[in-house]
Amino acid sequence: MTDSMKMPWEERPEGCTDVMWRYSQNPVIGRYQIPSSNSIFNSAVVPFGDGFAGVFRCDNKAVQMNIFAGFSKDGIHWDINHEPIKFKPGNTDMIESEYKYDPRVTWIEDRYWITWCNGYHGPTIGIGYTFDFKEFFQCENAFLPFNRNGVLLPQKINGKYAMLSRPSDNGHTPFGDIYISFSPDMKYWGEHRCVMKVTPFPESAWQCTKIGAGSVPFLTEAGWLMFYHGVITTCNGFRYSMGAAILDAEHPEKVLYRTRDYILGPAAPYELQGDVPNVVFPCAALQDGKRVAVYYGAADTVVCMAFGYIDEIIEYVKRTSIV
Repeated sequence: MTDSMKMPWEERPEGCTDVMWRYSQNPVIGRYQIPSSNSIFNSAVVPFGDGFAGVFRCDNKAVQMNIFAGFSKDGIHWDINHEPIKFKPGNTDMIESEYKYDPRVTWIEDRYWITWCNGYHGPTIGIGYTFDFKEFFQCENAFLPFNRNGVLLPQKINGKYAMLSRPSDNGHTPFGDIYISFSPDMKYWGEHRCVMKVTPFPESAWQCTKIGAGSVPFLTEAGWLMFYHGVITTCNGFRYSMGAAILDAEHPEKVLYRTRDYILGPAAPYELQGDVPNVVFPCAALQDGKRVAVYYGAADTVVCMAFGYIDEIIEYVKRTSIV
């Protein structure tokens, strides 16, 4: 964040003792924000210019999944393009895609990098970049199918790009752990390492089915603070909640602390009811060193926000850690 930008923020409601709290005006982006949309959710936001820019998952009324660019002065009121992003060849001429969904965005060195779940004979991790959110370039897919939840760290580790991901299958994956991979050039990826696995049901049931990286991690004095989603399989299907972990600053494949309790679980009506009920799915975080505003998809239908103080979140993660 720069001094010219005012991060979206709302103080903790009176009587609330939760470490993070919902924005009172949720959802910030409704399902019909643009004429073609059936739903807008699981979207990424970054500081840009004197305001903010974002890449948004917009499923149309045929439920075709694609990503759209948008802009905002305050991070709350958004002007989303009515047409999806049209990519040009970046480090490859192979830019085939059957669908695009669940984007993340991060600034690294000289440009904004975008990752998303890309449909290429099944879900894999698509990569692209932009300098201005008007012209976009698509790169080689990072991995073979099947994979989801590709999240880049915002700086290189030992001179290499680093990406978190969740190897999976071709369907509504009933399993999944978080891995990290490294690349010298954002084209060839290797050195795959397991970061976090699901938890035993008796220890922390909300994250016992599958987990995946959420918003782009950011560096704190304690290490990389990573918000992630965890899933439990209930008699009513999957239930997605948000937790947090702290990764080692120099070796992010090493988890220092990880929450036993979720930080935010489906409870508000817009999280409980929608196209996919019972979902809190973090995809972006704005922070100023003291405070954080997390954007999350709710019920696979709308975009919402939650707020918290970084020191309190770190203390909570350490206090409830199961590592």
